[in-house]
Amino acid sequence: MSDTGQTGPLFGAKRLAARAIGAASRASGRGGGTTLPGRVLLRLSPDAIARMGASLDQGVTLVSATNGKTTTAGMISAALATAGREPVHNRAGSNMTWGIATALLEQEGSEGLFEVDEAWLRQVTGQLQPSLIVLGNLFRDQLDRYGEVEALAEGWAQMVAERAGKSRFALNADDPMVADLGRNGDGKQHEGVVYFGVEDPSQALPELQHAFDAKHCRRCGHPYAYERAFIGHLGHYACPSCGASRPIPEVAATEIELHGMDGSTVSLQTPQGSVRMELPLPGLYNVYNALAAVAAGLELGIELQTIVSSMAQVRTAFGRVETVPIGDRQVSILLIKNPAGANEVLRTLKLEAEGAGLDLWIALNDRIADGRDVSWIWDADFELLRQTVRRVTCAGTRAPEMALRLKYAGWPQEAIDVMPEIEASLDHAVEQTPQRLFALPTYTALLDLHKLLSGRGLAKEFWR
Repeated sequence: MSDTGQTGPLFGAKRLAARAIGAASRASGRGGGTTLPGRVLLRLSPDAIARMGASLDQGVTLVSATNGKTTTAGMISAALATAGREPVHNRAGSNMTWGIATALLEQEGSEGLFEVDEAWLRQVTGQLQPSLIVLGNLFRDQLDRYGEVEALAEGWAQMVAERAGKSRFALNADDPMVADLGRNGDGKQHEGVVYFGVEDPSQALPELQHAFDAKHCRRCGHPYAYERAFIGHLGHYACPSCGASRPIPEVAATEIELHGMDGSTVSLQTPQGSVRMELPLPGLYNVYNALAAVAAGLELGIELQTIVSSMAQVRTAFGRVETVPIGDRQVSILLIKNPAGANEVLRTLKLEAEGAGLDLWIALNDRIADGRDVSWIWDADFELLRQTVRRVTCAGTRAPEMALRLKYAGWPQEAIDVMPEIEASLDHAVEQTPQRLFALPTYTALLDLHKLLSGRGLAKEFWR
């Protein structure tokens, strides 16, 4: 019996079996709905992603980054939807092969949009043969799993070399490790590469942060010289030795007004002209996500004004700036998982404070998906909030270490509570806050929080 292509009878039976198992898992309420069907199918048919992806004849877009890939992919999806296009999309944020397989298994369409884990990007690229690849940034994250960022950058470089002339690329000009991928050995820009970046000097940091990863030129090894830095090592840089420097971005934020948790106003310069964009998501990090989405949208043939109008309505995935009412209080959830991302959340909260005391719940876990090594908290600048915190509850498997870090950051010791258990600590923190609580969980703590809130009817299931 033939089993070739997506519609072969044996492969069809395997797909039906995987769907049935996923449906049963969801009905049981035990979770796994975004990964289990894909895991089952890949076990039954290891080439399932390539086989199902072959039906996406209108092209595939892949999005990868250490920070922001879920939000960036969501922004691209919103722009496509505004343009009347509905891609197959792993919108729940499950970005390894099994999550992508689940999306392909359970959605219909002729166009694909997938966020991909940094370490899985090369493998998924080989399976899906993408027409567009969007690369946002590379930061130090989960050292016990990924190793140093240079190793990931080398893997990405090999992937770009394999896809040269076959895929188009939207790259962050402000990340030296990402930007260099768009140039050949002579330093000339590859065809099919578009850059995005920030041109507004008012958003530069007064000094380089501890979370500063791209110290040396990928070409000659000499330390970069920075004219300005915006987030970690994202900025304007050049190598004094070989002359490699930041490329000029085609899609650029020329003027940025940050409005705390209310979002930002951004003046954009693009190949289709200039425009002002209202972004309802806070922080400079979301400006970068929006720049990546604008660059991708233009590459996908969407009109600039359509992209900009979609941004005004964009909603993030759960935990990426989500506000949930609990009783008469508001809980705003902001994922933190590495120094660079945490610093941007802390900068946003400092803007939000405006002299008032902040109430926080910080949940630090050290499970496999978080990374066992939590030493990154010592490189995050928690000192930024030492003058503005009113009360903080530390939760999670490493709650005492989080509390110790805050003590060394100068947070008032009498303002710090340590309660490792997620539900009890959250209820305590909500009870203590007069109006609004800011919840800062790491990845698996976010999943625990989502399970808790969805069980109370306060958050939707991921797959709905």
